[in-house]
Amino acid sequence: MINNMRILHTSDWHLGKRLENVSRINEQVSVMQEICDIADNENVDAVIISGDLFDTYNPPTDAVDLFYKTLKRLTNSGQRPVIAIAGNHDSPDRIESPDPLARECGILFAGYPNSQISPFKLDSGLEVTKSDEGFVELSIPGVIEPLRVLFTPYANEYRLKTFLGYDDSEEELRNILQDKWGHLSEKYCDNKGVNILMTHLFVVKKGAAMPIEPDDEKPILHVGGAQAVYTDNIPKEIQYTALGHLHKKRVVADSPSPIIYSGSPLGYSFGEVNQKKYVLIIDASANKSVAIKDVELTSGKKLLRKRAESIEEACEWLKENANALVELTMVTDNYLTAEERKIINNSHDGIITLIPEVKNKTILNNSGKVDIDISKGMEALFEDYFKYKHGQNPNERIKDLFKEILSL
Repeated sequence: MINNMRILHTSDWHLGKRLENVSRINEQVSVMQEICDIADNENVDAVIISGDLFDTYNPPTDAVDLFYKTLKRLTNSGQRPVIAIAGNHDSPDRIESPDPLARECGILFAGYPNSQISPFKLDSGLEVTKSDEGFVELSIPGVIEPLRVLFTPYANEYRLKTFLGYDDSEEELRNILQDKWGHLSEKYCDNKGVNILMTHLFVVKKGAAMPIEPDDEKPILHVGGAQAVYTDNIPKEIQYTALGHLHKKRVVADSPSPIIYSGSPLGYSFGEVNQKKYVLIIDASANKSVAIKDVELTSGKKLLRKRAESIEEACEWLKENANALVELTMVTDNYLTAEERKIINNSHDGIITLIPEVKNKTILNNSGKVDIDISKGMEALFEDYFKYKHGQNPNERIKDLFKEILSL
């Protein structure tokens, strides 16, 4: 029996996700295999997956098959608990539906903020020793100290208040969560076990700038969504907070205890170009600061962006990056011809987006010429159009609504 406990933190698998019309399932198979290998090689005692397990509420069959096969292997024949919560891409009911069978393998699912995991004990010695809404305590084979986990799957503000039993519509979500987490921590999280929190929400330091969500991520911070939660809302008993939602690994705070987004295992949009991807290994003991190791993931194709000003330049670069997925911008004096597009597309089978950028492109309107900068993102182009059409900038509510439409 050992005192030290080793936990693997991962999130945002987005199984079944495509990049435009390109399937990523083979890359996902490879990276799931890599995560399983890391769990075995690092002698991990528990695995936590902080939401966005799938990319849609109704994922394709191959994604569902990969998900359950991966979790089964991660459990190491019931020796290692795997705790997975729903993110904003997941259906809470789908996540929880296999729970009775999953428990027999040591897999624990939580879809809602008030979910309660039923106690069980496996022949391996893995046991749920205490359980409450949003809390579970585990006894892990070979580890002396218990693992306590506060968990809050994603839900919008209305659902969080409903499931957590608060009727005051004016009370801020962050205060509701602070009260709930504080109550559970005081009741269950003394200094004789390892205490962690896992959630799929926006967590920031009070007063800090908001981190940028992935380009094609369904936004959390939108009309009818959920507020940001502050680091100060996390109970002092918590030794590590395992976050999901952002696709880039991000340390929100490192004291008094680490609060970290592990990031996604693959790059899922061209906003993630050249990002390194990780799983995190946490070494934890009761009443001590945790130690954290980043383990870089190497599976999957790189996502690359390239601006080229000639067909020759583009084709040469594409040959040099044959195994990447590419967003290619062609800067030309005139629109690309069909023959030029054919030459480019035939030189590389991983071109996801081909963006023509015509120099000094203008359109005419009643008041004269209006420049169009097509290199801008959709939100910036919308703001330009709105100002052109209505003579003023869109207000924040209109911009939020447009962002929601983009995420559908």
